[in-house]
Amino acid sequence: MLFNSYIFIFAFLPICLAGFHALKSRNAYMTKLWLIVCSLFFYGYFNACYLLIMICSVLANYGFFLLLKRDRYRKIILTVGIIANLSVLFYFKYFDFFIENINLFFRTGFALKHILLPLGISFFTFQQISFLHDSYKGETKDVGFVDYALFVTFFPQLIAGPIVTGDEMFKQFYAIGEKKMDSDMFARGITVFVGGLAKKVIIADTLAKAVDYGYDNLASISSTEAVLVVLFYTLQLYFDFSGYCDMAIGIGKMFGIDIAMNFNSPYKAGNIIDFWKRWHITLSRFFTKNVYIPLGGNRVGEARMYLNLFIVFLLSGIWHGAGWNFILWGCMHGLLYVITRAVQKHKKSTIGGKVTGKITRITGVILTFAFVNLAWIFFRAGSVGEACELIERILAGNWGLPSETFAAFFNLGEFWYVLKVCKLATLPYSMYYLMIVFVLAVLLITFLAPNIHQVEQRMKFNCFSAIIVAALLMWCIVSLSGVSTFLYFNF
Repeated sequence: MLFNSYIFIFAFLPICLAGFHALKSRNAYMTKLWLIVCSLFFYGYFNACYLLIMICSVLANYGFFLLLKRDRYRKIILTVGIIANLSVLFYFKYFDFFIENINLFFRTGFALKHILLPLGISFFTFQQISFLHDSYKGETKDVGFVDYALFVTFFPQLIAGPIVTGDEMFKQFYAIGEKKMDSDMFARGITVFVGGLAKKVIIADTLAKAVDYGYDNLASISSTEAVLVVLFYTLQLYFDFSGYCDMAIGIGKMFGIDIAMNFNSPYKAGNIIDFWKRWHITLSRFFTKNVYIPLGGNRVGEARMYLNLFIVFLLSGIWHGAGWNFILWGCMHGLLYVITRAVQKHKKSTIGGKVTGKITRITGVILTFAFVNLAWIFFRAGSVGEACELIERILAGNWGLPSETFAAFFNLGEFWYVLKVCKLATLPYSMYYLMIVFVLAVLLITFLAPNIHQVEQRMKFNCFSAIIVAALLMWCIVSLSGVSTFLYFNF
């Protein structure tokens, strides 16, 4: 079930919310069970076979948690638990990739299994590994099975994050039933949800049409179109994934539960280190806490520190997908991150005025954004070869106006009608007007506008703001013309 679907907005979410708020003042235990049942239905709606994997994962990891509460063999139990989780993830996500490379390098003929990847397995696997690690360190004490099952299955963040931790969620689960419904928090939740829905439906899905067209026609697109495809995917991925996370956070607030923020205007970052403090924040937190620090972090000498940082980004690339293009993407980010860290560590401080500092900041944002655009090519492409083909199209020198077919993806019906009424549709190059306006508006939102969390914090809830949110919701609902999955469902 998708957040951006009629069945979710008009049936599942209202029923789930009504049951939750009706039960929580009467019986906290039944309220949690209600959320678990709703979450399992939400997950099983995609494919009922996924449920067995999810339930077995929850049962197995809770068993490891109970064993970790004992005094003996705790390190062995933690190791076995982590290996078990990673083995399941490897089988479903990487087995065919592993066999493909064995066949390629050793000229063998092992058959591929073509395994269907369970949705969200990368996210709930990492979440449970983090929980086991925290339990081993004594940071997680007594947790009942119902609370643990809700921690893993809670549907807003189940499929594509954010990757939450036990210390963030359990204290909120324990408080279910103790507080009355917070109408202000509920209103803020609706605002954040609608903002995320608009990101997905209005912005990301519009950009997606041009991106898909470009990648489907690499042999024929011009250099101009190739550059635009790269830019559009950079914007699409941000508004798609951050839109999902915003919706998850908004839904959580409707239940009176705070979910960690996952994006903080990442394309405003002045360097790659700043970018990774803003992009997919909970994944960066997971790797820092569970990989970088256990490897020694920055306590093992400068050379080892840089190696540890590079390993983190290599693993991040592998986590995102089974393909050399993802590994290359991780290595690109890791290399630049290490170089930036080294430069920052050894450069001498300089004194400059406000103007100089502002120019330096703007230059850093532009260069970081350019690098991120380049790296996303390998992230989006189906293979390294396809990524290189797109880069070749950019370098081909075939410049000029994009085709009208390419521009037509932005001629949304509601706006194209306005052009016709205003008699602008007959003017020269009218097919490009909406594309130019749309892209400029999205770039202004990306680099200059506050993000949805800043808007929500500053917003004063009154009749005017309610009308704005309602109008935006109606626009999104009218735009739900087809099934459009979220990009990070693939990872």
